[in-house]
Amino acid sequence: QVQLVESGGGLVQTGGSLRLSCAASGSTFSSATMAWFRQAPGKERDFVAAVYWSIGSTYYADSVKGRFTISRDNAKNTVYLQMNSLKPEDTAVYYCAVRLARTSVFRTQAREYAYWGQGTQVTVSS
Repeated sequence: QVQLVESGGGLVQTGGSLRLSCAASGSTFSSATMAWFRQAPGKERDFVAAVYWSIGSTYYADSVKGRFTISRDNAKNTVYLQMNSLKPEDTAVYYCAVRLARTSVFRTQAREYAYWGQGTQVTVSS
């Protein structure tokens, strides 16, 4: 059974940084896509970034490109999201997700990911 446990959220001022972690267990992730999504109150869950577990290729939403970096540590089965130059509009609950099936195109819709963490709150004050 796949389990994802996020950590690292918190309160930060505009322009600050946070690093989120997602520890994965319960499966082989060699063909997986790991992703981060976020959901603000009253809004849909939006794609933030994704990484191919095997080769480390990455993909970002335009809104975070150049500010956020997704990475993975295969030995620790952990995915990270380094968030720099944070803005108030980045405030949301951030979720880690995994798609186990191999794909040749990065998936950006929440429905395409079967497993989710519990979420971690990120609040950016102005």
